[in-house]
Amino acid sequence: MTEKMNVFTGSDNYVVTDELMNAVNVSIALKKPLLIKGEPGTGKTMLAEAISQALDMDLIIWSIKSTTKAQDGLYVYDTVQRLYDSQFGEGDVKDIAQYIKLGKLGEAFTSDRQVVLLIDEIDKADLEFPNDLLWELDKMEFYINETKETVKTKHRPIVIITSNAEKELPDAFLRRCIFHYIEFPNEEKMADIIRVHYGDIDSKLMTKALEAFYKIRGMKDLQKRPSTSELLDWIQALMISGVSIDNLYEDMPFLGVLLKKNQDMDMFTEIKEKGYSLRNW
Repeated sequence: MTEKMNVFTGSDNYVVTDELMNAVNVSIALKKPLLIKGEPGTGKTMLAEAISQALDMDLIIWSIKSTTKAQDGLYVYDTVQRLYDSQFGEGDVKDIAQYIKLGKLGEAFTSDRQVVLLIDEIDKADLEFPNDLLWELDKMEFYINETKETVKTKHRPIVIITSNAEKELPDAFLRRCIFHYIEFPNEEKMADIIRVHYGDIDSKLMTKALEAFYKIRGMKDLQKRPSTSELLDWIQALMISGVSIDNLYEDMPFLGVLLKKNQDMDMFTEIKEKGYSLRNW
């Protein structure tokens, strides 16, 4: 039986552009992974969450680290537990299958219903990691050597792969993906994002916070530009504290919510000491 084609039209808590929505639906229709690139804080991870919520699917997250291997996502053979059981006479050590533990990819393949699989920050792993997953992501199956069993997907997962573009991915891997780059939101789009999170926000606060935020991001010597998530945290801090925003550009309260580098904090201290503010910077 052919599975019903799912269509993503956005969600109540995630602002999606038409281009991104189309990319998601093309990847679903063509049954190819969607590779999402963009600087940190542009909502790459939240996209997978929004898709799972909108399509009423479970979300399985495989967070990639520098030490992650492709095998980790498939399965792990627990030889230590089997050795322990053989020494102390516990369990049926002849039944190797009970010592096979599925990884995140294995969980997605064997799920009884279609899921969204997020492979998060794939560029953190070594260069061979994406190539090692080519067969599994293309054929949607993998082989377990210890049990001589081929695990095939029951319901092909919707695969979202994120990258912060810290390193180039192999061409062979890129050919198998649908690609979309999430541009950093402009002020108008950012205002829409803020309203999704804080629907009752004071318009004056939002206007001043946005202007200050984009002025900071535009500074040439900034070591780390604040992201969307940091802007949302800053606005929440301003709302909770109830501080006056009349002198927001001069005072810049809770600056440590926006800036995370000592050099950037020192630069603002120097600006204040010289009598400048964001208003005339």
